[in-house]
Amino acid sequence: MEPLITIRDIGRKYVIGSEVIHALKSVSLTINKGEFVALMGPSGSGKSTLMNILGCLDTPTKGDYILNGINVSQMSENELAEVRNKEIGFVFQTFNLLPRNTALDNVALPLVYSGVNKEQREERANKALQNVGLENRVHHKPNELSGGQRQRVAVARALINEPSIILADEPTGNLDTKTSIEIMGLIEDIHDKGNTIILVTHEEDIAQHAHRIVRMRDGLIENDYANPDIRRVDRSTVAL
Repeated sequence: MEPLITIRDIGRKYVIGSEVIHALKSVSLTINKGEFVALMGPSGSGKSTLMNILGCLDTPTKGDYILNGINVSQMSENELAEVRNKEIGFVFQTFNLLPRNTALDNVALPLVYSGVNKEQREERANKALQNVGLENRVHHKPNELSGGQRQRVAVARALINEPSIILADEPTGNLDTKTSIEIMGLIEDIHDKGNTIILVTHEEDIAQHAHRIVRMRDGLIENDYANPDIRRVDRSTVAL
């Protein structure tokens, strides 16, 4: 089976004045379809830079990135935008919802860029919100929703285009413990349905929900191993 993601000798440097910063030195990684991977590392380890490259938000200075059979390493901004919309669903710590738009409109937004007509957009967005337990909040705006509900809207939006990868960047970072557990339960459900998930986190307890953990330090992969003690959300104590 061909891997969903293959990166070979990826490097990323930034030139700031006379200083050259090697955020990524040489990173090689393979992720197969259906995996649940946690990407971890301290501040300055390169995990955010790697996440930006995996999410086609940035391009590497060297190396190759093959995503779903396509080499995206040297694509233009417009080409990367197209790949992002089609192949990647993002869930961010800060939700990144449009404040004046309803939950329905926020979820439907990626479909606008895909050229889907209004009737189909609303139908698919309604179903996506129903799938994350928000069928009664369809017409609410972000300021009328709790933090957990806003993150559920963001998850529904990430799934709307049926992407190859869900890229979750600190998805529980702005949530309390109870709500974090609910969101991790939702992410587990998404993975159970066969979705590929890359979870970027600095929280050990959140990373333990992943089936594989990749640890970074100083622009390199320090450790890459199968999680021997996968944590699952106890469904009897959480209303999902």
